[in-house]
Amino acid sequence: MKMCRRTGVIIAGVMLALSLPTAEAGEIPSVIELGAPGPAFNLVGVDDRMHTLDGFKDAKLLVLVFTCNHCPDALGAVERLQTFHDEYKEKGVQLVAISGNDPLAIEPWEVGWSVHGDSFPEMKLHAKEFGWTFPYLYDGDTQETVRGYGGQATPHAFVLDADRKVRYQGAFDNGGRSTGPASENHVRDAVDALLADREVAVPQTRARGCSTKWSFKRDKVATKDAAYKKLPVIMELLDEATAQSLKENKTDKIRVINLWSTTCPPCIVELPHFADAQRRYEHRKVEIVTISTDPDDLHDKAEDLLKKIHTPVVATLNPSLVAEGRTTNNYRIPDEAFETIADILAPDWSGALPLTLILDRGGRLALEHLGSMDAVELRRAILKVINGR
Repeated sequence: MKMCRRTGVIIAGVMLALSLPTAEAGEIPSVIELGAPGPAFNLVGVDDRMHTLDGFKDAKLLVLVFTCNHCPDALGAVERLQTFHDEYKEKGVQLVAISGNDPLAIEPWEVGWSVHGDSFPEMKLHAKEFGWTFPYLYDGDTQETVRGYGGQATPHAFVLDADRKVRYQGAFDNGGRSTGPASENHVRDAVDALLADREVAVPQTRARGCSTKWSFKRDKVATKDAAYKKLPVIMELLDEATAQSLKENKTDKIRVINLWSTTCPPCIVELPHFADAQRRYEHRKVEIVTISTDPDDLHDKAEDLLKKIHTPVVATLNPSLVAEGRTTNNYRIPDEAFETIADILAPDWSGALPLTLILDRGGRLALEHLGSMDAVELRRAILKVINGR
């Protein structure tokens, strides 16, 4: 663990939606008809191998589930998918998960329920984290497969029979965002019927979850990102009263405080993770507060670095800041007030950097972490507090 220390001077050291039409629905493909042949595909998996429809020809039945990393409903189903695979693989049923989301068509706040986004490298991390032993394929670049089947939401399941015709489409089960067992499993019912040479009693249900992130939304995401990058970044001096208010956190928000310095290399590496987390969790009542411990003569350098990384106050936090009588979430501790403010924020702090504090509502200290945190580690810590675990 690399840290920097200040001893008098600094030393170097995922919007949820049902699958309903929208104003842009003209570009959303229709769901494939029951009885239609399943469109062929040729997609790369998290195992870095190419997988095709014909490659699963030995399976009696093929279950395709369009899902993703970030959606709460998809996250709720991760263990149930693996359980299904474990129970049915010996019966000749092949489960294949496919992410059809375009990572460039997702707004940062839309991944605020997850640790990972929907990029292909993050799919590998997701599959490894949850111990998936079935194929997980990427269709986010062209979206040809998700369009061919008409995957509307995550998750959206399709059961293909021995002739690879669609015999069921809709929800995987009724588990929703719950991580526990589901009381109804529509795919299981369909598969059991087909294995027994029976008609599927309920061949179609509504897929419920986050909408598929279609590529035509890229322009909208890019426009919002450009507007965000124009927001001003302001650093102010931190006084004792504000420090006390920050620590008490008498708000309905989770407050993440990062103490850092421009002369601390691990701090500089870590700061972008906090900027990312602010956008990622802004709709989950999380605020990021940066506090520079740079000496007075480095104030401008510290502020310039924050501007480069871009740590503005996001619009969703403006009302609460106004209510608290604040105008920014970026501060620097004046030299003469360092010891006093340090005692307020972290009485047992040694002075080493970086230091991260996560305060739950009401000021309860949920985490005090000395040393750098990578992006995933920080997200996990924030989500742990959000989820009350």
